Amino acid sequence: MTHFGKFIIFKWVSSNFVGSNKTRLSSIVSLFNIAENPRFYSTKRIVQTENGQTISPVSRTEAQVALLEYLYFTRNIQFTDAENMSKNSPHFLEKLLAKVDMDADIGQSITRFLCFHPINEFEPFFESLGLKPHDYNPLLPRDLMFLCDDGLLLENYHVLCNYGIARSKTGKIYKEATEVFGYDYGVLALKLKAYEELGLSQSFMIKLVVCSPYLLIGEVNADFFKVLEILRKQGVEISRIEEHLSEKSSYDWSKLLSLLNLFGHAGYNEEQLGGLISQHLGIFFEDSVDRIYLLIGFLLKFGSTMNQICSMFLQFPQMKFEEFFSNLRNCFLFLNEIRMEAREIQNIFCSDPLMLGSCRLKKPNTLRLALHAADKRMCEVIQENPQVLKKWVMGSKVERLQNLILKSRMLKTKFLLDLGIVDDSNEIGKALKVFRGSGAKIQERFDCILEAGFSRKDVCEMVKASPQILNQTKDVLEKKIDFLVNNVGYPLSYLITFPSYLNYTTQRVELRLAMYNWLKDQGKSLSMLSLSSVISLSDKKFINEYVNSHPRGPQIWQNLKKEIYAE
Repeated sequence: MTHFGKFIIFKWVSSNFVGSNKTRLSSIVSLFNIAENPRFYSTKRIVQTENGQTISPVSRTEAQVALLEYLYFTRNIQFTDAENMSKNSPHFLEKLLAKVDMDADIGQSITRFLCFHPINEFEPFFESLGLKPHDYNPLLPRDLMFLCDDGLLLENYHVLCNYGIARSKTGKIYKEATEVFGYDYGVLALKLKAYEELGLSQSFMIKLVVCSPYLLIGEVNADFFKVLEILRKQGVEISRIEEHLSEKSSYDWSKLLSLLNLFGHAGYNEEQLGGLISQHLGIFFEDSVDRIYLLIGFLLKFGSTMNQICSMFLQFPQMKFEEFFSNLRNCFLFLNEIRMEAREIQNIFCSDPLMLGSCRLKKPNTLRLALHAADKRMCEVIQENPQVLKKWVMGSKVERLQNLILKSRMLKTKFLLDLGIVDDSNEIGKALKVFRGSGAKIQERFDCILEAGFSRKDVCEMVKASPQILNQTKDVLEKKIDFLVNNVGYPLSYLITFPSYLNYTTQRVELRLAMYNWLKDQGKSLSMLSLSSVISLSDKKFINEYVNSHPRGPQIWQNLKKEIYAE
């Protein structure tokens, strides 16, 4: 039955049943409630009050009707408000029932009680807005009991309801932006209109106000406006943003703006930023901005650069960020529990965070039993080939470790023999200890160097001279080769004579060359050094022989170090 229909019934009953007959009102209205839900007796559970009294569904319905009658007829509260308060304040109703005789007529008992004991109307009102007692108790006015004494509260509440916001959602708005309910008449409607003038639909605004109530405080929020402009500039339609907004979440638009700016300043060009936003819009609206910051800090602490982190987000898998973050965290806890060295954990997290975030690993104890291996052996297998973690995820059948080791060893042996990197099978044992990763990964890294412009023979000679170059990921190898040619200015062929260059970080190379060139510019008489000599010297020897040769050398060294490593 519609609210209007009930209202007409109430008006007719109240005008025809007066005096003692008016007590029949509760039973009549109760009939209409039962008619609406004829199976109430089988779908409602029996509960107890705080003092242990049992409340049946019929008793609850009678209590709701009695409370509705009191609020509407005695207190003159609008019917829709009174109905919402009586039906959606279970805690208050149970507290009320605990104060009356449950063996007598419930409706009459409550009516009699309310005649002599006026209630604090703000309690059922706030509860009907979706707030729990522990949420609304601190919000109760100290000097008011009756809703009619706070006209602005009711006025702004009705503005939100009439706008289309569900009554059960307004409690969240009241809790997070209480001052909105103190606005003078007409002010709140103007604020809603101001946002609509930005091109936002009413349905979008309904979601936005619930998930970000503070936007209604003050003028149009500048941070929200800037985020909207960035998203629109990248071709994101308002309807897509609306799809990703969740009324259960609370958004901090200033943090989201800072995150978008961080990506913009950290290396993304307009096209890349647009691709990230377009393909993975959901990760920005999962209530996960704080966790994105945590992840960035986590990876930076492990030694990843912002360029690597940006690259990771561009390749982010189609999964919820919350799940990705949880998987990554659990991987760290797993590696820590099996006592892997901190340096090795760092290498794994820097080399393939996307793989780790996609793996929901089994518990360490489960894997110890399934693999028939101790922690030390598991660490060795993971260090040799981190991709093995993908076979240890929840729901997968785990092979005994001996089988995995044999398969990996066979693939790597075949690769090394095919390339001629080892000529004698007796050298295989030594070579297998040098090359880390699966046979497929080593092949991928070999091909990466080959595709840079070398012959197969040249790459084989480079690997023989410096085997460790194949222990780096494909991305890292590509960046180091690009840096040598385009930043340092050396020809690609230089790697044939000095393949060990690929074992050093680009920051080390840049720092050493910058310091060496500064000393030359200062007129310092230096022996001509090759690139290999400049970067292969230990830090201690380079500082003693070159940095300390100039009075200002140590300070310049520290300044360059901060600048280059900060980038």
